[in-house]
Amino acid sequence: MRRIGCIATILMTLALSMAVILLPKLEVHAEEVDVDAIKASIQEKQEQIEEAEKAKSKIKSNITNIQAMVSALEKEKGDLEAYVTKLDEDLTDVQEKIAELKDLISEKETEIEETEEELEEAEEIQATQYENMKKRIKFIYEKGDTFYLELVMSSASFGEMLNKATYVEKISEYDATKLEEYKQTCEYIQACKEQLDAEKELLDEAKAQVEEEEANLETLISAKEGEINIKTADINNKEAAIKEYEEDLAAQTATIQALEAAVAAERAQLAEAGEAIVYDGGMFKWPAPSYTRISDDYGNRTHPILGVQQFHNGVDMAAPGGSPILAAYDGKVVAAAYNASMGNYIMINHGGGLYTIYMHASALYVSTGETVTRGQKIAAVGTTGRSTGNHLHFSVRKDGAYVSPWNYLSK
Repeated sequence: MRRIGCIATILMTLALSMAVILLPKLEVHAEEVDVDAIKASIQEKQEQIEEAEKAKSKIKSNITNIQAMVSALEKEKGDLEAYVTKLDEDLTDVQEKIAELKDLISEKETEIEETEEELEEAEEIQATQYENMKKRIKFIYEKGDTFYLELVMSSASFGEMLNKATYVEKISEYDATKLEEYKQTCEYIQACKEQLDAEKELLDEAKAQVEEEEANLETLISAKEGEINIKTADINNKEAAIKEYEEDLAAQTATIQALEAAVAAERAQLAEAGEAIVYDGGMFKWPAPSYTRISDDYGNRTHPILGVQQFHNGVDMAAPGGSPILAAYDGKVVAAAYNASMGNYIMINHGGGLYTIYMHASALYVSTGETVTRGQKIAAVGTTGRSTGNHLHFSVRKDGAYVSPWNYLSK
């Protein structure tokens, strides 16, 4: 028995010796995970994620603005195209008028040619009449006024005298007729010339007018088509810009996803090192994204129900009933219950003595013991407990005391 006791003593001594020998090795293994460095790395990545989210939001805003400009340009382009279509129709009408006018001009030119031929004939007749009149006048001038009297008086008989008198009368009538014909020919020629000049002037004016209208329409159409080309180029440029922004947006999203994956991996390292719940110093997610206003702020106030001066330990965010409540940061749910004052509420441990509390919810979507992530939907806005309307009462506790949520919030 004594021998057995000695053996047991030896074994215990060896076990203690082994524990002493192995203890430094375990400490070395723990030191291999630099918790502070990982926490600092997580915080840096969270800041990078915040910056990337801001850049992403700005890109989305730029895309929205450019899309609005593209829509406006498309409308202006459509209006211009409709206007050009109307101008094309007007131009077609004018060109039809020009074609009709050209046909009319062609007909008038044929009539003018015929009239000019008649005028040439009349002028030839006029020239002949003029020559004959000159001869008659010269004959009368050379023979004198007594020629016809002598001709009659030289008759051998009374009958011959009558015949000669009749002849002289007919010559006078002939002269008078020819003179009248000459006058009429002159008047006809003058009338023809005036008519031709008037018709030519009228046709020239009408032709010039429609040609000017045609030229104006073509100039206007050309100008409007130029505007359409400019707007088309502008639209193409803006669509190219949208494409670039969308590529930037995809790149930012990929960056955020990569950073979030890296943060998750580093948190897993912390969990393995015994730091399962760790607050890394990042800013909180806004817990009530549908809020319309801050109905009551952190600090001293007159209680809306009790009517007494009381310290308000959180921020009240008025929001529509049933709208989402989000986890402000990664953590573990330590309470999800009902309280007569707080109504339906949730309390989340974020590590390092930091807790967030969400009160007056209409519904709870998580349970005690669950792990939640930043931005996860955990409840719905309501007015349960001691409340005067739909809102989220959001509180932050640090090391056992309420602190201002504004120290951690980021909209």
